[in-house]
Amino acid sequence: MSDYEILYTEAFPVIKYRLRQGERLKAESDAMIAMSANVDVTGGAEGGILRGLTRMLAGEKFFFQYLTASRGEGEVLLGHNLPGGIVDVELDGAYGLRVQRDGFLAATEGVEVSTQTQNLFQGIFSGEGFFVLNVTGKGVVFLGSYGAIHAINLADGEEVVVDNGHLVAWADYMQYRVTKASNGWINSFTSGEFLVCVFKGPGTVLIQTRNPGGLRGYINKLGFLLKK
Repeated sequence: MSDYEILYTEAFPVIKYRLRQGERLKAESDAMIAMSANVDVTGGAEGGILRGLTRMLAGEKFFFQYLTASRGEGEVLLGHNLPGGIVDVELDGAYGLRVQRDGFLAATEGVEVSTQTQNLFQGIFSGEGFFVLNVTGKGVVFLGSYGAIHAINLADGEEVVVDNGHLVAWADYMQYRVTKASNGWINSFTSGEFLVCVFKGPGTVLIQTRNPGGLRGYINKLGFLLKK
């Protein structure tokens, strides 16, 4: 059984994970904040070069970091780059998760991270690209977000409309379609929403309360103003 806690959940959360001797944790490259001296950190491209390249196409890094308690029990602290939440999801092998770019943070052994190809229309217009992360297996996966993470639980047949930039993860058995936000294209464009994703239950969709695209736009605008 995994032994961990998520600290400072109100602002800038950190995973405090206690490793048993010989236990290994897989994390996004550069996620480690601190670790016990008896924990070894190594890097590797899980699944080989091809799988590493497809992860890059999904917006993730080529390499994972592996944290192993090689010489007795140890402790690690993990965090992510964006100011936002961290949520833990326990997978039992019955289903997997589709995870948007920058959403994966860490996972226990038994969890596999690969990529899933979307169809042409979803790849172009969903905001997630042609590849999304496919997280499967048995164990705990930790997801990070920009802003807080909010879970939307849908009953069978129930639908929810989600702004593309606010997606974090969804159950892999769920269907979704990309459509315009309003009845007409002009209203969709002038509303600032344009295209959205419509998910149909049953299942859970995890969303983030802030849009990373908005942050990038603000930083670019700030940089432009500073140059003037």
